[in-house]
Amino acid sequence: MYPTKLPLLLLSLTLLAACGKEEPKVVAQAPADPMLVIAPAALLPQLKIGEVVTAPVTENVRVAGKIDFDEQRLARIGATVTGRVSELIAVPGQSVRAGEPLAMLNSTELGAAQLAYLKARAQADLASSAAERARSLYQGDVIGSAELQRRESEQSIAAAERRAASDQLRVLGLPAAAIRRLDAEGAINSLSPVVSSLAGVVVDRRVTQGQVVGPTDTLFTVADLSRVWAVAQVPEEQASKVKPGQSVSIEVAALDGEQITGRLIHVGETVNPETRTVLVRTELDNREHRLKPSMLATMLIAGKAVERPVVPAAAVVRENDTDHVFVVVGDAPAQNKSADSATPTAKSADGSAAEAPVLNQFRLTRVELGPESGGQRAVLSGVKPGERIVVDGAFHLNNERKRKELEGS
Repeated sequence: MYPTKLPLLLLSLTLLAACGKEEPKVVAQAPADPMLVIAPAALLPQLKIGEVVTAPVTENVRVAGKIDFDEQRLARIGATVTGRVSELIAVPGQSVRAGEPLAMLNSTELGAAQLAYLKARAQADLASSAAERARSLYQGDVIGSAELQRRESEQSIAAAERRAASDQLRVLGLPAAAIRRLDAEGAINSLSPVVSSLAGVVVDRRVTQGQVVGPTDTLFTVADLSRVWAVAQVPEEQASKVKPGQSVSIEVAALDGEQITGRLIHVGETVNPETRTVLVRTELDNREHRLKPSMLATMLIAGKAVERPVVPAAAVVRENDTDHVFVVVGDAPAQNKSADSATPTAKSADGSAAEAPVLNQFRLTRVELGPESGGQRAVLSGVKPGERIVVDGAFHLNNERKRKELEGS
């Protein structure tokens, strides 16, 4: 019986001994924070620390646009009669005066209208002579009053037809001097000039020699380029931020980024249903003709100033295509301080040397910022007013952070 229980007793003693032994504890070390950096003492003089403050920030609307013609100084010129182009006088780029001929047409329509005028004039002269004789005969009691009234009626009708024929010639573009010459000489001239209606530059010509054209065709485009428009399409969600009279800064790439200042003169009343944008327009002086229609431009519309947290542009660090700033965490713990980051001392109240706190620990913090204006950038998120950040020297501090990160890896 005893030999059977002996192995069980030995097993129990072995288990009790094993339970009495303590297993060695493994302490897991937390990985270093790659966004945290302790500035060495040699770097501290290059760092300037300040607080995030609030300041009035103008909310600008930046949109792409272009230079365009001033539609009030633009004329699309066509023929006044149907005819064949017999001579081209003006060429694109040529400066012309108001009333100057741009081309000549040979028009059978104009010839027929002049012939109709000469017939109406002859009929009017005949009716006038007949009425005059009728008045003489009536006074001699040769004809009655009814005959006199008929002749005078024919005279009135013939005079009206002559005036109508004359008006038709003016509609067809024949000047008053030419009509007087037609009256005097009776010679029909079927040549009709295409004349400019304003002084400016011929910017387009859509006609060739020998082409048959009509009043519905646009033959020339003449523009006065002493003033031009800058137009842009503002997205509808930003349309409420723009109003007529607001200041506009326009950058034209073709002028080496030169900025031109103007004011909005028009904000569209409707939204383009295809692009979901609103048209805005400003007027620019162009007496030197440096601005050319269709030049690309960027329009920066100054909105209303609002109070927002701001940080200096020098405080911003670009990392992984996002903006960051270094936020002050405090002074580094004593056990983490290296020999080159010795803490300076200060005098205590009793005159003995006392260690002064040094702000040498910083965290790289991601922020969302608005565009730069006046050396500052508005803070949309990431830091709050009153937080202390590195406002100068952030670039050197980030290089130190990267160096420590490489050493740690």
